[in-house]
Amino acid sequence: MKLVRYGRPGREKPGMIDAGGKLRDLSAIIDDVGPAQLSDKMLARLSRLRPASLPSVRGKPRLGVPVNGIGKLIAIGLNYSDHAAESGMPIPKEPIVFMKAITSLNGPNDDVMLPKDAAKADWEVELGVVIGSKAQYVSERQALAYVAGYCIVNDVSERAFQLERGGTWDKGKGCDTFAPVGPWLVTRDEIPNPQRLGMWLDVNGQRCQTGNTKTMIFSVAKIVSYVSRFMTLMPGDVIATGTPPGVGMGMKPQRFLAPGDAMHLGIDGLGEQRQAVVRYRRG
Repeated sequence: MKLVRYGRPGREKPGMIDAGGKLRDLSAIIDDVGPAQLSDKMLARLSRLRPASLPSVRGKPRLGVPVNGIGKLIAIGLNYSDHAAESGMPIPKEPIVFMKAITSLNGPNDDVMLPKDAAKADWEVELGVVIGSKAQYVSERQALAYVAGYCIVNDVSERAFQLERGGTWDKGKGCDTFAPVGPWLVTRDEIPNPQRLGMWLDVNGQRCQTGNTKTMIFSVAKIVSYVSRFMTLMPGDVIATGTPPGVGMGMKPQRFLAPGDAMHLGIDGLGEQRQAVVRYRRG
């Protein structure tokens, strides 16, 4: 099942993508796609609907972040050994955990806005994990049962802010628009093995990243279990699980985003995103 939120920013409606790729309106069934709709019980109820019985949405409306009310946006760094190598950093012995600001959330096809003084803006296609039920100290064996589904996250990063300004990585990761999520939330029953997903990212039509989640250092189950030791995971929380090689920082010579650039990215079974890169504008 593919759940979406569509419409103008702040006024999105809940929807579902049917087997033919059509957008169907869920407004008469649920108020939104958020923490209250991510439980196994609610998702099972939604899965019993006949999509053909739901109103078809005309045109191609804007898609928003597919989950409303995200409480935490957690990210894992250097989770692919070849990406760690291109970054000139050692392979971590434990997952590297950092946070992206909730204000960085962005629709999957909305513009990515470079912050003031941006010098080294970069791209990162990542598998996003959406938590469906409260998780505290969960075992690796049970961890995937706490997952509602999966989505694409572009972990846009300003490397100069992240690595050259002191302190933690967070200030290079949490700029406005730096977390496009979507286009939809795909429930876990459609992704029986999250460690077999191909992923890619193009910049201006040139393939930059090609990878597969099978090469993760720490699996999705390991990450969910590990993070749940240090913070309670709540329904609607999202974890971005790391990126494969091919980021601009790792290129020789290095390449970074500039206004006018376009990103296009996707993950098997989870759809695609497209973003235009624009200059800073006050919100």
